Amino acid sequence: MKQILKGGRVIDPANNIDKIADVAFENGVIVEVGENLAADGAEVIDVTGKVVTPGLIDMHVHLREPGQEAKEDFLSGSSAAAAGGYTTVATMPNTRPVIDDASLVRSCQERAKAVGKVHIEIIGAVTKGQKGEELAEMGDMVEAGAVAFSDDGHFTKTAKVLLNAYDYLRTFDKVIINHDEEPSLVEDGIMNESHRSAMLGMKGRPTVSEDIAVSRDILLAEYADAKVHVAHISSGNAVDIVRQAKKRGVKVTAEVTPQHLTMTDDLVQSWDSSTKINPPLREKKDTEAVLAGLLDGTIDCIVTDHSPHAQEEKDREYMYAPSGFPGLETAVGVLLTDLVHEGKLPLPLMVKAMTSAPAEIFGLKGGKLTAGAPADIAVIDTELEWTVDQKKFYTKGSHSPFIGRTLKGKAVMTFVDGKMVMKDGVVF
Repeated sequence: MKQILKGGRVIDPANNIDKIADVAFENGVIVEVGENLAADGAEVIDVTGKVVTPGLIDMHVHLREPGQEAKEDFLSGSSAAAAGGYTTVATMPNTRPVIDDASLVRSCQERAKAVGKVHIEIIGAVTKGQKGEELAEMGDMVEAGAVAFSDDGHFTKTAKVLLNAYDYLRTFDKVIINHDEEPSLVEDGIMNESHRSAMLGMKGRPTVSEDIAVSRDILLAEYADAKVHVAHISSGNAVDIVRQAKKRGVKVTAEVTPQHLTMTDDLVQSWDSSTKINPPLREKKDTEAVLAGLLDGTIDCIVTDHSPHAQEEKDREYMYAPSGFPGLETAVGVLLTDLVHEGKLPLPLMVKAMTSAPAEIFGLKGGKLTAGAPADIAVIDTELEWTVDQKKFYTKGSHSPFIGRTLKGKAVMTFVDGKMVMKDGVVF
């Protein structure tokens, strides 16, 4: 049956649309976007006062399948995505076993189609076992449907191995997503190296570790004329390295998380492991530089790095707790509250970084409200105030630095292929 979302503010960066309009869809695809569309027997959904966008896309999540389902699985993780307004997520391969061959890509795809509430794309490993020694069978994984490649969680130690990967993947026009931290500089570090780490007596992870790694990986990509994507950028100097590389014409893109845009290492407390992430929360100057990079186009995408852990793992001393926290259900609220409503980030740019930009970089079908495109749609109430409550999370992860915060703005409807999968926080 034809449905029309009527009277909302439609923001579709791919088509340069930002106006009050209607969105009609039928049989899983967008039919028309325009003003005052005739109902013609369609089901009309009044979204007056709401923002209608393409379904959000997150190309950096950890859904933990296979092998770590106690932390998260495709059902719980995709439910969290639907609750947050996401219609497509891409899961990282640092699982048990590592997703490093075509059979694992296919089995994950089958599982995702069987239980996923949203589209779940599979990212394959660059090297076998993510050990950084021998290239994985990336060509086979491309044919199986892998959308990108990453040894996320690990820095590819040998430049020659990464250069070979760039050369190999250039044929397939696929992107390598690099986790950039020089291991020798971050060994045993648990937070940003700064005055704050010294005050807390915690060993630090300096920003220069990221700067060196980003520089190396960009130079190798430039030499190979290959694509490179910098994961969860957090250092101000690293942002400028990407900026200068783009000016030279290097095929480099970058992503940032809400936490690295809005939080600093001043929030780190030794008794609260929820702020322990990798790369760590940085200083205010880095946060400001990262935001500036997003505003000027140096940084292309906003991702969550959704990284849930089991309660017993995270509920430990800061030193021993794993890095990461769940972010799919809080990202929109945090970005709207701390950046958009504060006048620091234009809403259309936020939408672009979470829809059309990642779709273009990774060659996805979604990210736009064009006639004939998949009816993957998010409806956001930018004025809705709500309090973050881990008991209401769909994710299995319960540790978040945002718990207890009152946020302003939330996704209130999510449509995947024209089917409503979430309304008012309830996932179907």
